[in-house]
Amino acid sequence: MTLLFSPYALGTVTLKNRIVIAPMCQYSADNGDATDWHLIHLGHLALSGAALLILEATAVEPEGRISPGDLGLWSDQNEAALGRVLQAVRRYSDMPIGIQLAHAGRKGSSHVPWRGGQLIPVNEGGWVPCAPSAMPHAPHEPAPAALDLAGLKRIRQAFVDAAIRAHRLGIALIELHAAHGYLLHQFLSPLANQRDDAYGGSLENRMRFPLEVFDAIRAAVPAELPVGVRISGTDWVEGGWDIEQSVAFGLALRERGCAFVHLTSGGVSPLQQIPLAPNYQVPLATAMREKTGLPTMAVGLITEAQQAEAILEEGQADLVALARGMLFDPRWPWHAAAELGAQVDVPPQYWRSQPRGLNGLFGDAAKIGQR
Repeated sequence: MTLLFSPYALGTVTLKNRIVIAPMCQYSADNGDATDWHLIHLGHLALSGAALLILEATAVEPEGRISPGDLGLWSDQNEAALGRVLQAVRRYSDMPIGIQLAHAGRKGSSHVPWRGGQLIPVNEGGWVPCAPSAMPHAPHEPAPAALDLAGLKRIRQAFVDAAIRAHRLGIALIELHAAHGYLLHQFLSPLANQRDDAYGGSLENRMRFPLEVFDAIRAAVPAELPVGVRISGTDWVEGGWDIEQSVAFGLALRERGCAFVHLTSGGVSPLQQIPLAPNYQVPLATAMREKTGLPTMAVGLITEAQQAEAILEEGQADLVALARGMLFDPRWPWHAAAELGAQVDVPPQYWRSQPRGLNGLFGDAAKIGQR
């Protein structure tokens, strides 16, 4: 058996293989409510043969959305809408479904990407974003509102409330979003956090609020529900957040019962210089895995089956996550299994699609009959 198609236990969640579908924003919600788009989108991903599907960045309060179209989990209505989608998906797939809980901070109130992604002014239907400090993401943008202690308390509780809702919905695991330049990453990075109180300055202080949010979520949901964190391993800007600080953050998370870390990078500054290439973020995952011992997901221009297998064989990560590649090829796990000589779960409605010469790829497909 290949490592890519070997089982793995992520806390109490048993995964059938090492392929994770990473969170991918769809910008298709209605006031935070999941829509029929989510039913279609998640439905076909849940039939992909991957081991775990993590829902897109889900805002914990309306002002925490990146765009007005972001998925949310701050209200009973949001919970009911997402519950409807999950119930339909689970009818045909037993794939564990996780959720990424997020707050956009100063990157909120933005147009959807296909409309340019720029800040939406308040007089055009946007809102005033909040942040650790009154520093805009881009120089031409107005400054966000710096959070006071009451604001921190409100947002911390919003994360807790969303986590409780997620648990009620039967979510298999929670991923706390502390990456891509959103609020918790803004607290971590000295490029965005210039506070002079207990939440700014030293590394210990900059980690304080993200760790408080993690602790609050961990205390609010059952111990058997895994809670992990997505981290930008580096800002790709001199003087910013880097892998050494990420490892320190990872060690603090491990002490608190963190179930996994999901390593990505960048997002906090338009000055970032990202060296795009296959596996360009994998060394960040490797450093985190080696120095903290935490179960680690690697992501970033991982597109080929042999490439993913090599990452696991070389001990660079425990799990491989795909995002854009899975959108482009929602049957990527099927094709990877065929290439590596492995077997993948496929719904019986699709068994007859097994190509000639690949008997065994779909397991029980050999049992199918036809009149």
